[in-house]
Amino acid sequence: MHGRRLRRGISGGAIIARMTTRTRSPRPTLFAIWLIFAGVVGWFAAFELTTERFRLLENPGASASCDISLLVQCGKNLESAQGSVFGFPNPILGLTGWMAPIVVGAALLAGARFARWFWLLFGLGVTAAFAFVLWLITQSVFVLATLCPWCMVTWSVTIPTFFAVAVHLVREGAIPASAAVRRKADALMAWTPLMAIVAFAVVGVIAQVRLDWISEFTR
Repeated sequence: MHGRRLRRGISGGAIIARMTTRTRSPRPTLFAIWLIFAGVVGWFAAFELTTERFRLLENPGASASCDISLLVQCGKNLESAQGSVFGFPNPILGLTGWMAPIVVGAALLAGARFARWFWLLFGLGVTAAFAFVLWLITQSVFVLATLCPWCMVTWSVTIPTFFAVAVHLVREGAIPASAAVRRKADALMAWTPLMAIVAFAVVGVIAQVRLDWISEFTR
């Protein structure tokens, strides 16, 4: 009797293990690596902008080391009202915010699995960062008439990170979707670099029309 129960328990456990293996999605290695890479690059850009801002505060009237010309510079952006939207330098947000994708990416590489609420909160944070960057782009191009080098580095990692996270939320089921939609989202992940390139091209064209930056670099 005990032998039968033991065999049933073992077979039942094996079935559950097989079901778990089938339903568990593979580890998103490339996605995790991108989160770490983007986080490191974004954090470094925020660090450089923060140190530049402190240097300008210590030396009023000085030029930032990333001031290349009237068009390509950081100083005007850092000292403007748009550079301190919440009462402190915007790069401080980057110093704290970019730690999130680094931690999430490292955890994914280690095999961590996150609850749906966690992914939604993470996606909300990335979306907020994306929206903020879009606003800063418009302010830089249309109001300040500058192209801030370290700001553009931040743009270059924020935009593709938003696309990648949005697609990942759908394919992982954090955003409710049918199995067919999730499969399409999984296939779409390979196209996120192209999506980012298209977005960069749009920004480049708008900046060219507004600022004629090509002439600046061909002098």
